[in-house]
Amino acid sequence: MMALPKGMRLLAAATLCIFVYMLAQIFRTPGEMHFPTTPPLKKYQEWDHDPQLDASGEPPEPLHRVQGDNYGPSNPDSDRIKATIISLVRNEEIDDMLKSMNDLERTWNHKFNYPWTFFNDVPFTEEFKTKTRAATQADVSYHLVPEEHWDIPSWINMDLYHESVSLLDEFQVQYMSKTSYHQMCRWNSGLFSEHPALRDYDYYWRVEPNVQFFCDVDYDVFRWMQDHNKTYGFNINIYDDPHSVATLWPETLKFLEDYPDHVHPNNAREWLEDGSKRPENYETANGYSTCHFWSNFEIGALSFWRSQAYRDYFDHLDRAGGFFYERWGDAPVHSVALGLFEDKSKIHWFRDIGYRHIPFWNCPNNDKCSGCVTGQFTDGEKWLNREDCRPLWFKYVGMD
Repeated sequence: MMALPKGMRLLAAATLCIFVYMLAQIFRTPGEMHFPTTPPLKKYQEWDHDPQLDASGEPPEPLHRVQGDNYGPSNPDSDRIKATIISLVRNEEIDDMLKSMNDLERTWNHKFNYPWTFFNDVPFTEEFKTKTRAATQADVSYHLVPEEHWDIPSWINMDLYHESVSLLDEFQVQYMSKTSYHQMCRWNSGLFSEHPALRDYDYYWRVEPNVQFFCDVDYDVFRWMQDHNKTYGFNINIYDDPHSVATLWPETLKFLEDYPDHVHPNNAREWLEDGSKRPENYETANGYSTCHFWSNFEIGALSFWRSQAYRDYFDHLDRAGGFFYERWGDAPVHSVALGLFEDKSKIHWFRDIGYRHIPFWNCPNNDKCSGCVTGQFTDGEKWLNREDCRPLWFKYVGMD
């Protein structure tokens, strides 16, 4: 057999070296990986706080702060923009809702007096109305979710739904057997923004019962979003149970085949698809990393959910039935849509807003915060630190 020329042998050797180097990079452990501008990542089980929180949590200037009565509750010419705080809540959650209201009013809204807008699938009781009105100086309104937005859609096969519930119950998918939870996720995913009560608003801040806010925030968060052209603000970014969203990504890929033009050129698709840093024994959901913004805290522009891209996407998912046959939550649905259809630079981490929704926290290094430990991420269960997906977001998008 004729020997290869010396030049070809050298080229083959160089190619082999490059191949071996690439394999070594692929099989490096998460603890060995480095982000471009951050400290080395620890293994998830070793995380006790996010090193990014060691820096100040101060937001960038310019800010809109209270001067005189420019945010007074009765000022018809106030500096408030078209924005509201929203909550989907049940009558029996009144005590937990008051805890959340009192915290947000104390740390922020007593200065700005943005209205509260409450939704329920049944009429609110007089007790609920009386107590919530007493918790704020701002306007408060109460609204029913339309039956056609809450009822299980006619195209859902109920036999298949019940079979799916039984199957995913075996995998211990949380809330799978609660029909109202599926209805809530569907409504929060794509129908809340269509409610007539929000017709005149441009921005919203979602607040749920039994959450906590720890930091004094002295600027108009909504105006900051508007001034900086931000579409969405998140606080906590975690992984989801892959069993609950097993077909979400395959259905998304089907949608993208029909609507490729909806994908934004500066998207965050890598964040959605990179499963390399998932904790040990975790799986991706058919190509989806399951990273998502925890939507119990979200500050957003309603225009995104009303856009043609999102309406087309939600309608596709709704017809696919995964809100009932699986347990597609509004958090992964919102996150996938934002990651694909929005400019990732328009998504902001509100690192300066201290927040807790059991069992996760966001506690900044900020002297305006009290009641939590700087960098705290969980309720003390260290194994939960592996759920933190912010490192991937910082890697592909950055910290803004």
